[in-house]
Amino acid sequence: MFKSSLSRRSFLGTATLSPFALASALRAQDASYTGSISSVAPRMAMQGKLATHTEIVQGRGEAPILTLGSIDALSSAIDKYEEIAAGGGWPTLPAGKYDRKDTPAKLTLLRQRLVREAYLDFETLSSPSAGKFDDDMLQAIKAFQFNHGTIPSGKVDQRTLAEFNIPAAARLASLKENLTRVVEYSKDLGPRYIAMNIPSAQLESIELGQVYSRHNVVVGKFERPTPSLKSRVSDIVFNPSWSAPASIVAKDIIPKYLADPAYLDKMNIHVFDGAGGPEIEPSSVDWLNTPADRFQFKQDPGEQNALALVKINFPNKFMVYMHDTPHRELFATNDRYESSGCCRVDQVRHLITWIMNGQDGYEDSQFEMITATAQTYTTKVQTQPDVRFMYLTAWATEDGRVNFRPDVYKLDGQGFILGQPEPMTGL
Repeated sequence: MFKSSLSRRSFLGTATLSPFALASALRAQDASYTGSISSVAPRMAMQGKLATHTEIVQGRGEAPILTLGSIDALSSAIDKYEEIAAGGGWPTLPAGKYDRKDTPAKLTLLRQRLVREAYLDFETLSSPSAGKFDDDMLQAIKAFQFNHGTIPSGKVDQRTLAEFNIPAAARLASLKENLTRVVEYSKDLGPRYIAMNIPSAQLESIELGQVYSRHNVVVGKFERPTPSLKSRVSDIVFNPSWSAPASIVAKDIIPKYLADPAYLDKMNIHVFDGAGGPEIEPSSVDWLNTPADRFQFKQDPGEQNALALVKINFPNKFMVYMHDTPHRELFATNDRYESSGCCRVDQVRHLITWIMNGQDGYEDSQFEMITATAQTYTTKVQTQPDVRFMYLTAWATEDGRVNFRPDVYKLDGQGFILGQPEPMTGL
């Protein structure tokens, strides 16, 4: 047997050893190494083709994406990844399925990769199952996938393999890039707040450090990105009408009307001569030579309305808000970058119930009663939750998970924290 005094800590610099030599060498260990703080990633039981799900998670004790402890959690993650990067990073995995039929050499390499970020215990490298695809490895892969926003299937698909092979130095750079963002987003957080992360297209309602609900959301297209901002919920509008912004009038509504003169009638959209002005007949206007902001386009309330049944307002200079949508099929996809900048919320009624917090006797069952009237109703929110629209491509939670997401708007490396990203064109 190959013998060595290799310790857990020195394992960080052993990427060049063969899998079998490494597994043997690890029989002599130093118990001082504690691993990466991603070691406690949850074992997921998600099903289907969605990487994330909308659900009420109250009482599960799940750590939020943002808390007052996020800065310390992320700083600890940076320390750990600095140690990993200084030790040579992790092995690159060759293409393959990495299942129970694979060779012991490849599976041991995969096990090494999982151990590097502590998805598996260090001791498993010297166990008889080191070269086997066992249940612990399956759960470790699922935990890795959960922390990277991919479908937690336990299968090493193309996306998962690509995530495995992003270098440790790049992961470290992402963590450092996002520290300044976390510092800013966590400022002045009250006990109740909504944290929406654009790269992960997810929203959490959070109270006293615990997640109440988690929602899939649809955020801005690459050419119409959602801004990052800090605000506070002000009011909720049930059965809202919709006044289309000039940008949407120019890019969407007018072209559709020119292609189909019945489009405005089908969508219950009326055209007015300015805000508060008289309604006009659309066919009387030369739309090819008329500025988009010359007239106001307003859509009646109803299921077909662009905002569907409810709108959540919060003061901001970007004129964005959270809302329902008639296109709920978009929540059934993983690439949810389809809006014109606002945030569409899956199962928004649960978020409304949480925001209202029993105000004026409001209960979840009243959502259908109010929306069934088809009459616009606005209510001011008394206990106003903070709102954070965040751009986090890497973060750490207080339960020890380290998370990464793609830089969808290509903002890393630009010092971006808050504001309106520039549109991405030519994609």
